[in-house]
Amino acid sequence: MKSAVDPGMLQPATPPVDRLGRGLRDLRVSVIETCNYRCPYCMPEDSTPPESALDRARRLDFAQIESVVRGFVRMGVRKVRLTGGEPLLRKDLPLLVSRLAAIPGVEDLALTTNASLLAGKAQALRDAGLHRLTISLDALDPEIFRQLSGGRGDVADVLAGIAAAEAAGFSSIKFNTVVQRGVNEGEVLRLVDHFRGTPHVLRFIEFMDVGTCNGWQPQAVVSSRELHDSIHARWPLRPLQPGYRGEVAARHAFLDGQGEVGFVSSVSEPFCGDCQRARLSADGQVFTCLFAAKGSDLRPAIELGGTAIEARIAEIWGQRADRYSELRDAGRRDSKKIEMFFIGG
Repeated sequence: MKSAVDPGMLQPATPPVDRLGRGLRDLRVSVIETCNYRCPYCMPEDSTPPESALDRARRLDFAQIESVVRGFVRMGVRKVRLTGGEPLLRKDLPLLVSRLAAIPGVEDLALTTNASLLAGKAQALRDAGLHRLTISLDALDPEIFRQLSGGRGDVADVLAGIAAAEAAGFSSIKFNTVVQRGVNEGEVLRLVDHFRGTPHVLRFIEFMDVGTCNGWQPQAVVSSRELHDSIHARWPLRPLQPGYRGEVAARHAFLDGQGEVGFVSSVSEPFCGDCQRARLSADGQVFTCLFAAKGSDLRPAIELGGTAIEARIAEIWGQRADRYSELRDAGRRDSKKIEMFFIGG
């Protein structure tokens, strides 16, 4: 029986380059736009735009997501990360993981989660072929944690999820902490102390003006330099070389060999020049910047199939000239931006 696969699909496509000479290497796939938390910097209670809500019929199904990921991989993507919303709310997520893990060319398949539901799902995700986990963790103090989850989270659930992930074989987990002045900067040293001496890596992220509803103000930003100096004063650090071009976190190791921390400095030290990341929303839109005002609809290309997806990806990426963080630094800010929970962090 003749194969239904287009022979041209078996040959690698020419990787696209955007208008600023940046290639395409990373893809973030939002599998769902809803979340069980209401973190004030991402999805604050009663402040999210109503048009951000989707009905289930508008979300891409697993076959469509797989087709898109295959197209992106043929265009040069090697790293795929599943995000949300909270991705563990997506039904049968390990099935999608298994489909994506089987795609030739996917070298790194990761997932970002708040870990509140991870305890019962870590083993299934590992068995399905998930390579890595990133967990959002903004505080260890139960009251501060609850405040930062919009009154919905219990840090004990997250710690149980971490333990389950370790038992499932996720030996090195990354933890993302968004630091806000007057809110949780007092948790920084506590978090470092908790994870020092483990294979896990903390990454401290400057509070960013993502979306339009998080009430961002420059004075709420605790710079990476401040955070570095605070940690370094207690546990001396030394800089590490980036693992690859476009790595967003500046890595630092403890001089005593007890692990490393990272700093993501989108506000104080923009890194737009090396950004090689695209984002796919749950409803099939491609966003070429975390701070974009709108996306490009990929659904027509998905329906056409074949090489239409790659052609559309090449067209979208070829027109890209995003460098929002650099423009913000120059005093230019867009008034309308997509919300972070809609396309993942």
